[in-house]
Amino acid sequence: MVDPMHFEASADDYAAARPPYPAGLWERLRTLGLLRPGATALDLGAGTGQATGPLLEAGLRVTAVEPGPRLAALLRAAHPAADVRVCRAEDVELAASAVDLVVAATSIHWMDVDVLLPKIYTILTPTGRLAVWRNVFGDADASTTPFRARIAEIIAARRAPPRPGPPAEDIDATIEALTTSGLFVVTDVSTYRWTLELDAAAIGRLFRTFSDWSAGEVEQAVEAVNDPGGTVTEHYSSWLVVLAPIERLSAQ
Repeated sequence: MVDPMHFEASADDYAAARPPYPAGLWERLRTLGLLRPGATALDLGAGTGQATGPLLEAGLRVTAVEPGPRLAALLRAAHPAADVRVCRAEDVELAASAVDLVVAATSIHWMDVDVLLPKIYTILTPTGRLAVWRNVFGDADASTTPFRARIAEIIAARRAPPRPGPPAEDIDATIEALTTSGLFVVTDVSTYRWTLELDAAAIGRLFRTFSDWSAGEVEQAVEAVNDPGGTVTEHYSSWLVVLAPIERLSAQ
């Protein structure tokens, strides 16, 4: 089983290498009325603040929950305006109807949704929303580059069994997990495609933050960048799912 605290050991790389979420995603949240100045937000599995920062910049009051002490320290240093809590998302304690927006950005797959969703349902305001999104590293719909072909070879050569369950990138499986309880209904779904130019050092930093990549595999990925000339254009995608508490939605 992949260790969810893997990121704690590579906290500095995580802060430096994880790319921001695409501008279109933030614009969609704004269009939906979820980035209201003065509103309260809860960022679950906040890492080093890739979502916390833009939420604060939009004028929201943010509680950021991160279980890794090193990651949380970097998060607190980068975003001192946030209320940073070092605990699991499942263990956070907030008053009922205290939060307008709950966010899980590239983190929900690490959480026990059977425990988490009833808690989110309780702490959301009557008009609150749950927004879940993730970056997908490697756009399946983009043309296969030589670098991506080499990455596929590295993955295919693995002997360790894959992580159990559906892939974390699978939006349909994520939606099913978030709605099976009957507490939430999907109100909006959107996807975004984007690219990033990376050199060998940047690839090394980024791939070291991937929980299912060994040190040897990361070195192979770095070598795959050096072979075609030292830089690669990585094609990525992101998806966003917004959900509402189902009984409260019907009462609005």
